Amino acid sequence: MENINYIKHLNGIFGQFSKDDRLNPTHISLYMALFQLWNYKLFRKSFHIDREEAMDLAKIGSKSTYHRCIKELAHWGYIVYTPSHNPYKGSRVKMFDFGTSNGQALYPSRTQIKTSDGQALVPNNKPIQTPKNIKNHLKQKKNIKSSFMSFENRNKPNYAVPNGDNLRTTPDKDYSEPL
Repeated sequence: MENINYIKHLNGIFGQFSKDDRLNPTHISLYMALFQLWNYKLFRKSFHIDREEAMDLAKIGSKSTYHRCIKELAHWGYIVYTPSHNPYKGSRVKMFDFGTSNGQALYPSRTQIKTSDGQALVPNNKPIQTPKNIKNHLKQKKNIKSSFMSFENRNKPNYAVPNGDNLRTTPDKDYSEPL
């Protein structure tokens, strides 16, 4: 198991994606699916993948699109792909660590990703959600909805029979005729 920093890797790979004009959304989606599978496998050096699972995670519907994209990702140096012709074994994939300087870099001249080891402080303009705030918010929604419903239904007669036939419920219903 490798020591991979999830956030740094994603920041690094998205930096590489933004610089690479060859990629389309299908390549990125497939890479992210492979990254998720790599995460499930606890970031081993290499792992076996199931084509259907990878296609499902990447939302790719065509086998030819899947094979084209995975081969191009391998050719462009994002992954190492070793296809398996055994349907029970699965193909082997090796992922590179793009989050640190000791991983593989696609463009050696562009390795300054500027990541830090500290936590980024982001301003939070959202009010703090407490149980009391949530409770009050739900009460307000309920009051608005109930007042609207009472306004809408104030002049309408209520013909509904509890636990009864609500398809045709009127006072002059003929119960001898079929529904």
